[in-house]
Amino acid sequence: MTDDSSVYFRVATQYVNYVNCIFEGYEYLGVVSTVDRDKNLLVVRATPDTADDVRKILKNLPIVVEML
Repeated sequence: MTDDSSVYFRVATQYVNYVNCIFEGYEYLGVVSTVDRDKNLLVVRATPDTADDVRKILKNLPIVVEML
């Protein structure tokens, strides 16, 4: 489901805005978009050189993030 630059993940509904705000704060790492609202499926559209940073940030958030 992923390519070199798009990072797909799932979080609980109440954390969608939180994750978006985190990436707004990091500026230029990637843009958070909703893929499937009913399944809480999100993507950070990053670049090949920032995708690893995006994964690290998501894995270290103090919430449950299901990486896909």
